[in-house]
Amino acid sequence: MLSLTRIERLRGLLLDEQQKLRRELANAVATSDDVNVGLGNHMAEDATAAFDQAAAVSLRRGTERTLDQVDEALERMEAGTYGFCDRCGGEIDFARLKAIPQATLCMSCRKLAEF
Repeated sequence: MLSLTRIERLRGLLLDEQQKLRRELANAVATSDDVNVGLGNHMAEDATAAFDQAAAVSLRRGTERTLDQVDEALERMEAGTYGFCDRCGGEIDFARLKAIPQATLCMSCRKLAEF
């Protein structure tokens, strides 16, 4: 079982990550271009604009997904279920949580999930 000191340390990491991700999303929205793909003067310019737009959307979705995971980890902390594997119910090692505070699987279950 994680000590209160370790839980508070991990909560701090999660809150810092949450803030960082929210800033990234706010910046992504503020700097997004309203480029109308297909209305340029040259096909290569249109292709570049389409690629840039797709990359930006992909990055934003990844950031949103990570933010959701961080929010869920904070909710698990409040519920008292943080630090336990969603698959086997065993404890997630502190070193893993320190590296990935929003982790939901222990290393054994994570390895099984990858196959």
